[in-house]
Amino acid sequence: MIRAPVNAAPEDGRAGGAEGPARADEAGRTQKPHRRRSGRTRVHGRDDGRRLGAAELGQRLGERATLVQFSSAFCAPCRATRRVLTEVARMVPGVAHVEIDAEQRLELVRALGILKTPTVLVLDADGRIVRRAAGQPRTADVIAALGDAL
Repeated sequence: MIRAPVNAAPEDGRAGGAEGPARADEAGRTQKPHRRRSGRTRVHGRDDGRRLGAAELGQRLGERATLVQFSSAFCAPCRATRRVLTEVARMVPGVAHVEIDAEQRLELVRALGILKTPTVLVLDADGRIVRRAAGQPRTADVIAALGDAL
């Protein structure tokens, strides 16, 4: 049996093989799209200065920052995320952890464009969203994200 290389184009004519279609960068070099296979956290930047307050969250904001977690009832990574965020909130003075049940707060989930659980928003002292991450974060990642808020 002869096996084709992993990056070879499939026989059905689709371009790019396992990683998807190739594309060219500014210099004309061909690049394959980056795919995360680990299932770890995907971090996104700011949310256009959107602010969340105590009325929307159902709890007070932290003095320096707030970690907002969107969870669902049967989400195993949500439980691990809760432990990580609670630990970070205890370690860093002035940081609060707020957990929101995504199923109970669908209007807020839709307004913020939350697509999966767990999703974590890092808010600064004024309630501005400075970081957003989907997936189970590591403690070091959360502490690094708090650097943008503090």
